[in-house]
Amino acid sequence: MQSSRVSLTCKGVSMMMNKVVASLRKEYSRLEREMGQVGKALDALGHAGGKKLKSTGRTLSKDARRRIAEAQRLRWAKVRKAAAKLVKT
Repeated sequence: MQSSRVSLTCKGVSMMMNKVVASLRKEYSRLEREMGQVGKALDALGHAGGKKLKSTGRTLSKDARRRIAEAQRLRWAKVRKAAAKLVKT
């Protein structure tokens, strides 16, 4: 009698799990469809006015890159100078 109750309980749990899995799959499908619609809406908005949503990045002139590089070299020189002072003392 005890084993029949256990097997009935296991069957009930199994059936509930199957229902939960089926429900989750159904919800997943619904969300996939909705995400597809959101993607289409974003694409439409991204092309409004002839512009894309994602920017292609900023381009710097040669002169700007040179100035940035020089400033970075100066910063590193300052760090090296401070490190050399620490080593000497």
